[in-house]
Amino acid sequence: MSDWNKNIIEEFRANEGKVGGPFQGAPMIIIHTKGRKSGKEYHNPLVYQPVDGNFAIFGSKGGHTDHPDWYRNVMANPEITVEVGTETHKVRARELEGEERERIWTKQKELMPGVADYDKKVEGIRDIPVILLERV
Repeated sequence: MSDWNKNIIEEFRANEGKVGGPFQGAPMIIIHTKGRKSGKEYHNPLVYQPVDGNFAIFGSKGGHTDHPDWYRNVMANPEITVEVGTETHKVRARELEGEERERIWTKQKELMPGVADYDKKVEGIRDIPVILLERV
């Protein structure tokens, strides 16, 4: 785990799911994934969007041209655990497509305008995955 992620996770857990810095005020989630090759457990802090009692997350990787590792792990092992605030939930991940994806992704770009730049950075290379984490 990078020091960046480690520090965010520590702050998240110490402050009932809230963090400062560039993510201040944004809804945060920690996903617990299993490595698709290693089987090792990973924890990744991400911004999420609430969707009808579930959680949408975004494989933006800050606009990098490749998908984040956590995305590949979630797609390989979609039954995961998440931390939201002080609660832990079991969820099943489902990658969104079509109108459902566009609706949620467009809303995220409205909520966090800087995210719209990520689309420009990856245009013609990849679509940023939108994953819905549905409670089980």
